[in-house]
Amino acid sequence: MRLRLDQLEANLNKQLQAVYLICGDEPLQLGEAADQIRKAAKQAGFDNREILTVDTHFDWRELSAAAEAMSIFSEKKLIDLRLPNGKPGMEGSKAFLYYCERRPEDTILLITSGKLESSASKSKWVQAIEATGILVQVWPLAGKELMNWLSQRLQQKGMSADSDGLKILVTRIEGNLLAAAQEIEKLFVLYGPVKLKNEDIASVVADSSRYDVFNLADALLAGNAERIVKILEGLEAEGVAAPIVLWSITREIRVLCKIKQSLRDGHSKDQAFSKNQVWDKRKPLIDAAIHRLNTNRLDQALLLSAKADRQIKGAQMGDAWQTLLTICLLMAGLDPMGETG
Repeated sequence: MRLRLDQLEANLNKQLQAVYLICGDEPLQLGEAADQIRKAAKQAGFDNREILTVDTHFDWRELSAAAEAMSIFSEKKLIDLRLPNGKPGMEGSKAFLYYCERRPEDTILLITSGKLESSASKSKWVQAIEATGILVQVWPLAGKELMNWLSQRLQQKGMSADSDGLKILVTRIEGNLLAAAQEIEKLFVLYGPVKLKNEDIASVVADSSRYDVFNLADALLAGNAERIVKILEGLEAEGVAAPIVLWSITREIRVLCKIKQSLRDGHSKDQAFSKNQVWDKRKPLIDAAIHRLNTNRLDQALLLSAKADRQIKGAQMGDAWQTLLTICLLMAGLDPMGETG
């Protein structure tokens, strides 16, 4: 069965299917749709989850092995298979057909895939999945659909904006929903659940266009101390709100902590990146950071982040911007407080 993305939640509330294929080249919608399925499966008792990532070295026999393996911890299993390029090849096509013909009981197969070529929608493996379970294709949004999505996203945070305010957001994000979600998160951190004024939205957008907090995040991950200092000084000089800067920094710290934990749990690096929605463009930066920064240093950065938050709110004495600089230099691999990491 084919479903639109907006039909998925209602379908999940009715009954879980044996197989789900979520495909497309819009990463935020793809990731959130997969998260919906994982959450529904977890609530239904599918506690055992096995992640398979298809790359050039992947052996498709692993899919059959995962389906046939019994867990001593849980009778219900979710097989979480990642197919980044959307092309399973001949062996993968056969594996999917075999799986659909002999799908095991108490097992859900979730396939997240890149955009399928037009010919793939008529292939036997896709048709088998449609007959067995659910196919959802996600598409980039534009025009009225994008405006509606932005409005709904704001409502989820208890915020709203008029059409002119939404248009300001549209000009900033250029159709990138990941960027849109980040901009909305920044607005929520700064203003809370309110009806946003157009000038408030324009102010945040204008700040980002000059000294972007996401450029700061990239400099942190790269460990470029000189660039970190320059960007941070620019953000402060431009009047960018300290809570936005802190949010950007702590978001990266928490992602690194989650990836390190995933690696300690025995997952491969590709699995850890995929689980935490680290896309190809950012993988080299994240990879450099997890090798440079140990867990103690990341924990120290989080403690300092809590201190900066208190300083911003006036609950603790001190200069929040100085604490932000200390966190940034710590993340760059330096010892701004004269301590070793």
